[in-house]
Amino acid sequence: MKRILEILLSLLLLILLGWLLLLLILIAFLDTGRGIFTQIRIGQYGKPFKIYKIRTIGLHSKKISHYGKFLRKSKLDELPQLVNIFLGKMSFVGFRPDIPGYYDKLAGESRKILELKPGLFSRAAFKYFNEEYVLLQQEDPLKYNDEIIFPDKIKMNLQYYYTRSFLEDLKIIIAFFRNK
Repeated sequence: MKRILEILLSLLLLILLGWLLLLLILIAFLDTGRGIFTQIRIGQYGKPFKIYKIRTIGLHSKKISHYGKFLRKSKLDELPQLVNIFLGKMSFVGFRPDIPGYYDKLAGESRKILELKPGLFSRAAFKYFNEEYVLLQQEDPLKYNDEIIFPDKIKMNLQYYYTRSFLEDLKIIIAFFRNK
């Protein structure tokens, strides 16, 4: 039932927001030289998949553009992930997919998280809404991510694994938009 709802809702949102998505991609193309960014992320059962985002970094400058900063801050760069949801690679709610080397390396009970599809929304994503900024403030951002942020995300995502329900998903989505 959840999958059918996700297909219908993602399709509806793609139809309703398609004009906005195309406009954002066009501006990103003019700004960065490419409109879409794809990257391999770890999905359900630890399987890699291609995630779609709006490109925010210039091809040659390797810096986040002013437009890219706006997209990232507003999270509009994540809008193409509605396609990932429609295709069944992601869900509206679940752990945020990460690059290889994190979720695919989980062991023991933590690996239960990978039974879920990655999601557009999660309590961990809500808590670390400004993760890029937090990491920039650290002397060793990678160490801080690996020792503080990622273990906390695992804890929160594992809690979601055990308490997930349609009502819990609604609460997470509503909390995101209420505090936007």
